[in-house]
Amino acid sequence: MAPTPVSKQATDNLPAECKEIVGRRSEASDIKRLLSSTRLLTLTGPGGVGKTRLAVYVAASVRRSFSDGVWLVQLASLQGEELLGRAVAQALGVHDRASRSSLETLIDYLRTKQILLVLDNCEHLIDACAAFADALIRAAPEVRILATSRESLGVQAEALYVVPPLSLPPTDRPLAAGDMHRYEAVALFLERAKAIDPFFDLAANSGSTAKLCQLVDGIPLAIELAAVRLRVLSLDQIISRLGDRLHFLTQGYRTAIPRHQTLLATVGWSFDLCSPQEQTLWQRLSVFSGGFDLSAAEEVCSGDGLPREDTLPLLAALIDKSVLTCDRKGAQARYGMLELLRQYGEERLAEGGSQADLRRRHLDYYRRMAERTQAGWFSPLQVSYYASVVHEMPNLRVALDYSFSDPDRAEAGLKIVTRLYGYWVYFGGFSEARYWLDRALQLVHGANPVRFRALATAALFALMQGDIDAAIPLVDECSVLADNWKDDGAQAMVKCLSGRQALLHGDYQSAVDLLGDSVGWYEENADILSDDDVLQGPFLPAFYLALAAVFGRDPRADAFAARCWKIAEDAGAQGEISMGVWVTGMECWLAGETAQAIELFQTSMRIGCSIGYRYGPAWAIESLAWATAAQGRDERAARLLGAAESVRQILGLPLPKFHAYAEAHNDCESALRTRLGDAAFEASLEQGAGLDFDEAVAYALEIPAHPVKTAAAPEQPTETMELTQREIEVAKLIAQGKRNKEIATRLVISLRTAEGHVEHILTKLGFNSRTQIAAWYIDHFAPPSEE
Repeated sequence: MAPTPVSKQATDNLPAECKEIVGRRSEASDIKRLLSSTRLLTLTGPGGVGKTRLAVYVAASVRRSFSDGVWLVQLASLQGEELLGRAVAQALGVHDRASRSSLETLIDYLRTKQILLVLDNCEHLIDACAAFADALIRAAPEVRILATSRESLGVQAEALYVVPPLSLPPTDRPLAAGDMHRYEAVALFLERAKAIDPFFDLAANSGSTAKLCQLVDGIPLAIELAAVRLRVLSLDQIISRLGDRLHFLTQGYRTAIPRHQTLLATVGWSFDLCSPQEQTLWQRLSVFSGGFDLSAAEEVCSGDGLPREDTLPLLAALIDKSVLTCDRKGAQARYGMLELLRQYGEERLAEGGSQADLRRRHLDYYRRMAERTQAGWFSPLQVSYYASVVHEMPNLRVALDYSFSDPDRAEAGLKIVTRLYGYWVYFGGFSEARYWLDRALQLVHGANPVRFRALATAALFALMQGDIDAAIPLVDECSVLADNWKDDGAQAMVKCLSGRQALLHGDYQSAVDLLGDSVGWYEENADILSDDDVLQGPFLPAFYLALAAVFGRDPRADAFAARCWKIAEDAGAQGEISMGVWVTGMECWLAGETAQAIELFQTSMRIGCSIGYRYGPAWAIESLAWATAAQGRDERAARLLGAAESVRQILGLPLPKFHAYAEAHNDCESALRTRLGDAAFEASLEQGAGLDFDEAVAYALEIPAHPVKTAAAPEQPTETMELTQREIEVAKLIAQGKRNKEIATRLVISLRTAEGHVEHILTKLGFNSRTQIAAWYIDHFAPPSEE
C-alpha cells in the first residue's frame, strides 16, 4: 500500500543546534561544492572527529536547494540491517499501512522527490547502507545522499571526503591570547569552557589551552569531554592527567548516546567493528609513533598468525574504517593513526602479552634503518636519507627510549644514535643527540669499543656546541682508551677531537697539526673503515683543518679549503658541499675577496637549507655579516649580526665559546658601532634578532621571507623561464657550487661554451649573480643532488 507523509509542511528534521559549529569554514565549503556535483558523498574519519556535526551543519546551510527538504537518519542505535528501511522511513515521517516499511516501498516514495538524505553512522550497517544508497540514487534522480561513516560505502558513484581534526596552534612557539580564535580546536575549548565557567580567564590560560588541544589531537569529542572536567579540576590538573587520557575522560554529557559518553567507548566501538585480523594489526601498529610505511608495517607486524602478504589489504581495511590515515604525497605512502586510537591499540596489545616482542622487532627495524642511513649518508643519496630520517624520527625516538630502558638493549640504541650522526649535524639536533648519548653512557661501561664510540660522539657534539667543559673529560677518556689499545683509528679520532678543541681555544697551530694527522690517517684508510667508526671518512677533520688554517693565517689555507670542498664534491654529499663552499668563502673573506666571499656564503646557505641543514646557516649568516660590513653596508650588516644571534639561540650555540668567531664578531660589532653610532646599531641589531630561522635565512639571501624548502617536500617547477635543457643543467651545477671550469669538465664542453651558458641564463632570468641562479634553481626544482 502507498505510504503517506505525516506532515507535508516539514522540510527537515535537523536538530535545533544544526547551524552552530566552531570553525570548519573551509571543510563546509568543500563539502557544499562536492554535493553540487555528486549524488553520494561520504564523510569519513575516526570516531569523535566531528563528522556528524559537520554533516548536519552543511545540510542546514543547503536546505533551500532541496524543495522536499533535508532529512537526518541517525543509525547509531540501529542494531540490525533489517531495520534500516524503517529507520529511514521514520526519519522522513513516512508511515506505511503495511506491517513494515520495505526499502522498495520507501524508494518508490522518494522516486520523485528532491531531497538531501543524511545517513549518519553507517559503518556498522555498511552493506545495507551501500545497497540502499546504490538503489536510491539509481531510482531517484533528484535525491542526494550525504553519509557519515568510518569507512566508505564502496558504491561506484560515491565520493569521499576525509574530515580532519580541528586546526591546532603551532608547537614551536607560545600562543598569544589574541590569536586563540585563529585555531579551531582552541576556539571550541574556549566556547565549552566559558559555558561551564563564565569567569574562565582566556589570557591567563592561553598556553595551557593550546597544550590541552594538542594533547588530544584536535579531536572535537575529546576536547568537549575534557572541558566538562573544568567543573571539578583546573585546566593544568586536566592536562596533568591526560597521560592516561583514555581512562580519565570517563564521563561525558549524559545526554549523549552511550558510545559517545567516553572516549574509550568511542574507540572501542570502532575496534569491535574490525575483523580479528584487523584488530591484531591495529594492536601491533600501536608500537609505531608518527606514522609508518608499508615496509615497516610488514617487517614489524607480520608473523604469528598475520601473514606478510595480508598486511597491505589489512592496512587498506583499517583505512576504510578510519582507523588509519594514508598520506600519498611523497614517493611512498605513509600511514598514520591518531594518538587516541594508537593508545587504545597499545593497551590491548599489552593485555595480550605480546607488547615486548613487538617493541623488540620495532627496535631492530629502526636500528637497521639507521645503519643504512650511515652507509649511504656521504653520497648523492644524502637528501633522500635525510628525508627518510625526518619522517621516522618519532619512531627512532621510541626505539631509543625502549633501548635505553634496559642495559641489555643499550648497544642497539647506541648504534642508532651514532649512525644518525649526519642527521644530528644537519638538523642542528646536538642537544637531543647528547641527551641520548648521556643515557647510553650511564648503561655502557668498561674499556670497550662500544663505550669509546659513545664517548667520541658525545664529545664531538659537545664541541660543536662549544661546550668545552663537557667535552674535556669525554676526550680525555677517549684518549686513554685509544692509547691503551694502541689503535691507530681510535687515535685518529682522538686527534680530530683534540684538534677541534684546540680550534675552539684559538690555538690554531696545534689544531692544524692534530687535524692534519687525523686527515692523513682517514685518507689512507678510507677503504677499510669499520661501520663503527664515528666519522666514516676524512671530511670532518679536513673541514676543521681548513678552518684552523684560515683563522691561523696559514699559507696553505686555500689548499686545505679546496681539498675539503673536493672531498665533499667527489662524494656528492650536499651537506658537506655546503660546508666546503662556506669554508672557501671564509678563506676569500680573510684574503680580502669580499664579493666572492659573500657569493660563497649565500651559495652555501642555499645548498645547505635545501636539505634542511640548520647548523651551517648559524655561522654562514654571521660570516656574511662580517663580509657585508667590509663592503660598507653597515645597517644590513648589523641586522645580519642580530639574525645570526637569533639562529644561534634557536640551535643552542653560544658565540663566546667559539674563540675565532667571537673575535671576528667583536671586531665587526666595534666597527659598526663606530660608523653607525650606538643607537642606530642597536636598532638594526634588534630588527635582525626579531627574525625566526626561516626569516633570518631569507634576509641573508636577500629574498622574500618564506619557509625554506627541504628535501622532505621538494616542489617541481611550474615553468622554466624559457631556459633550454642544457641551461637548466648548468643552473643545477651552479646551485651545487660549481665554477665554470668544473661545469665545462662535467658537461664535456669548452670553457667558453660554459661561460656562454652562464651569461645566457643571467640574461634570460634578469639576474646579475650566480647566487641568484642557485636560488632560482633550488626554489623551482628539487635540491641539486649530484648524479
